[in-house]
Formats: sequence, C-alpha cells, structure tokens
Amino acid sequence: MSATFHDRIAAELADIDAQGLTKPERVIESRQGPVIRVGGRDVLNFCANNYLGLAGDERVVQAGIKAQARWGAGTASVRFICGTLGIHKQLERAIADYLGFEDAILFAAAFDANGGLFEPLFGAEDAIVSDALNHASIIDGVRLCKARRYRFATSDMADLEAQLKQARAEGAREVVIATDGAFSMDGYVAKLAEIRALADRYGALIMVDDCHVTGFMGPKGEGSFAHCGVRVDFVSGTFGKALGGAMGGFICATAPIVQLLKQRARPYLFSNALSPAVCGSSLEAIRIAAGEEGDALRTRLFANARRFRTAMTEAGFDLLPGEHPIIPVMLGDAKLAQDMAARMLELGVYVIGFSFPVVPRGQARIRTQMSAAHTFEQIDQAVAAFRTAGKELRVI
Repeated sequence: MSATFHDRIAAELADIDAQGLTKPERVIESRQGPVIRVGGRDVLNFCANNYLGLAGDERVVQAGIKAQARWGAGTASVRFICGTLGIHKQLERAIADYLGFEDAILFAAAFDANGGLFEPLFGAEDAIVSDALNHASIIDGVRLCKARRYRFATSDMADLEAQLKQARAEGAREVVIATDGAFSMDGYVAKLAEIRALADRYGALIMVDDCHVTGFMGPKGEGSFAHCGVRVDFVSGTFGKALGGAMGGFICATAPIVQLLKQRARPYLFSNALSPAVCGSSLEAIRIAAGEEGDALRTRLFANARRFRTAMTEAGFDLLPGEHPIIPVMLGDAKLAQDMAARMLELGVYVIGFSFPVVPRGQARIRTQMSAAHTFEQIDQAVAAFRTAGKELRVI
C-alpha cells in the first residue's frame, strides 16, 4: 500500500479525534449486566440494550451451552447447502408464535434481516416510503432494492400521506411503508395506529423494525404494533437485545413471504446459519419473556425508566420526552458528550456519548438505557453521578 494512502487514513482519524467524534472501545471483563467490570473495577452499566436483564441470566447461558453441546459449534455453511438444524426450526416457530405471525426466517444479524427484506420482494415497479430517521440497516436494505424511494419526516403523518399520494400518482404497483418501531437514538415509538390508517387508505403494506421493542412493549412484549393495537405485514427484530442479548435477526411474515425470502434473500443464502448456542439462549429468553416472569420484568423495567426520568428532570438535565426505556440526555456538543461519558466512568457509571454520524450534528447526547435488572438504588447512584459530572462540566 502507498504511503499517501496511509497518510490520508491517519489524517482522517486525526480529524475525527479533533472534532471529539472518536468512539472509544472499552473492554468489558465480565458478563453483561447492571454491573460490569471495566478496567479492573466494577461499574454501573447504563448503556446496554439488555432490557429484560437476560443477557447474563444463568438459565439463558446454560440453554446456550446445552444447545452447543448437542448441535455443535455450527453448520459450517449456509442452510441450503449444509442443511437446517432442528433448533433453527424451533427458533423460527417460537419467534413467529410469540409475535403472532405465520412464519419466520432467521439471519446471522438483524442488520442482515433488514438488508435482505426489500430486494427479493419489491422491484422497479414498486415504492418504499421510509421514515427519515430509520436505522442504517433499513436505509441500506432500501438502497439494495430497485424500488422507487420516498422519505417522510420522522413520525410526520402529513408528510407520510403526501409521499403515499405521490407514490400512487406515479403509478407504484406495491407501496410499503418502512419504519422503526422505536427509534434507537431518541426512544420515540412510531405512530403505528396512524400509519395503519394511512396504509389502509392508500393500499400500502407496513414493515416495522422492532429491534428496540420486541420482548418488552405491548402485551407480553409482542412489539410496537401490539403496543399500538394494530397489525403489520412484516416485522424484523433481533435476539441481540431483550431476547437474550447475543446476536441474530429475524423477519416474521406470512408463510409465502418467508418462503420467498428463503429462496431469494442474499444475506440468508450467503451467510452461515445462526449458531446453535445463540438459538438455545434465544429460545430460553423467549420462554421467559412470554410468561408471567416476563410480565414482572416489564413492570420493573418501566418503573426503573420512570424513576430515572423523574430524577434526571428534577436535577435539571435536558431529556427527550417519551415512554421508552431509552432515555437520551441531550448535550449538543460532541466533545462535551465524550467528556461527560469519560467523567461518568471515573465516577463508576458506564455510559456512552453519541455524536455524528450516529446522530445529527449538534445533537450529541448520552443515551442511557434502563434494564429490568437495575435496582432503584443503582438508578439513584447513576443520577447522583450525573449530577456531579453535570455540575463539573457546567451542563446543569
């Protein structure tokens, strides 16, 4: 490689750092949980997507170990070449039944699920109307598809209707509205009841990414659509957050749609099958989430979110409003967000500063995330640390 290439890379990294946009990689030396070990000491963890606290749950861990002991490390290839393990079919059936769909397809990652959804189902004659703040995986999935693209301002129903009208006026064969069920940087829940009404009016399909909803919102944690009391056509999601915290994604839909995706979705056809250990852990997490214990965990999760939100507001911090256990602490400046995160770690609380390009410029923040595994005492300790750091950095 040429020296000029390396010089350019070094200069770009230096520029990222100078803007305060460098994203540090901190090594965790323990299981995921409300308390983790970082840099040789225990700290409170308020940045994981471990909504139900199941990532370090011994039952989930042991279920994964048991599955790997039976099925091995993996299939050593893709499913249509080397075959599908029984545990893959069990997990597809379990997630489809849990969310109330006919069938499901598994992917190595939720990013792959969104990347593989659109291209096999929609062509140049069709239209995709996508929320402006959709996850990067939806954006990339739409880019891979030849369908015409329309974008509406986040949760702006007037703009959505305008885009639907335009898509229909321009002769779209099929129109699909694509949205996050909950927007991961803001914690806002999509207005799915209103989206459903517009979809019915204009004959559109609805696709929802419920990665930050499945397991803890709606009856039994079925998702954003259940929370809003509507049905949708496609739901993508993950086993890497509330449902065990490992990895892997899925799409739930009707059986014919799933069968076509299994024939045509490139991330499915050209990626190794999900590992048995992940399948086993995910099955156990679904079992817990779908039962009475799941109800108790969801109650605790939202009680924790209310306690943190109330205390932080009283302390004078600028929070985005909402009902979701993602609670962004808005700071504006990227370097300030990084300095705040670093100071919080010194005070024994692990949080991360988010800045461009993950969020828009000028909207840097600490995105806190509550877990059912947190105690009220831990939440109060985190708020106290925020107060200390906020005063030192003149945020409050």
